Amino acid sequence: MQVTAYHTSVFKEKEDLPLFIYRHIAQLEEGDILVVSSKLVCLWKGLSVPYLSKRQKQRLIQSQSEQALKTKLAWLTIKASMVMTNAGIDESNADGKLLLLPPDLYACAAELRRALCKKYGIKKLGVIITDSMILPLRAGVIGAAAAYAGFCGVRDERGKKDIFGKKLETTLVNLADALAAAAALNMGERNEQKPLCRISGAPVRFVSKTNPAEIMYPPEQDLYAPLFKAAGLTKKRKKHD
Repeated sequence: MQVTAYHTSVFKEKEDLPLFIYRHIAQLEEGDILVVSSKLVCLWKGLSVPYLSKRQKQRLIQSQSEQALKTKLAWLTIKASMVMTNAGIDESNADGKLLLLPPDLYACAAELRRALCKKYGIKKLGVIITDSMILPLRAGVIGAAAAYAGFCGVRDERGKKDIFGKKLETTLVNLADALAAAAALNMGERNEQKPLCRISGAPVRFVSKTNPAEIMYPPEQDLYAPLFKAAGLTKKRKKHD
């Protein structure tokens, strides 16, 4: 598998993202996966607001999340069936603005994939919109797939045998997040200015239509469910205006 990040010019708000990608990546081939920073998608969709105050940001975090819990370092939130900090609202590399995630990132990934398939004249193409996340009890951030399109993001290994012939009972392989993490390692988190990454030779099955439900695990069955419950993240709350 080959992972290549691309240095680009600074993407402007509401700029044509498919055209921007086409200008910076000369060729995408059948079976490639293109990884795109969520910041580009936020700007593409014009989802920025001027940063005014900490209180303003706090209200946005609460209104943009399904559940939210204040912690020492940030807000721990659930948004779009993912646990993320601050509902994905970002102010790094945003030039004094707050960047908000689109309400349907999977629709954005599918739209971007359709446009790129047309521009590059290919059919088997995957797209991942990546964002940073923090794993429980781990220092530092890693890349995660906020959304994806064009391939199966989870591989089911249940019923298959390990090297000693024992049948696997619970193993699901999260391909989407693993690929996002590999790409993010090459893209960087600071001023590298590499918001695009091409992955070739990924061990995935390409499909014309992605089912987001495959990667969305039921909260009541999740390994961290007891922690969610203790933290109050499983309780439904009223939406803020």
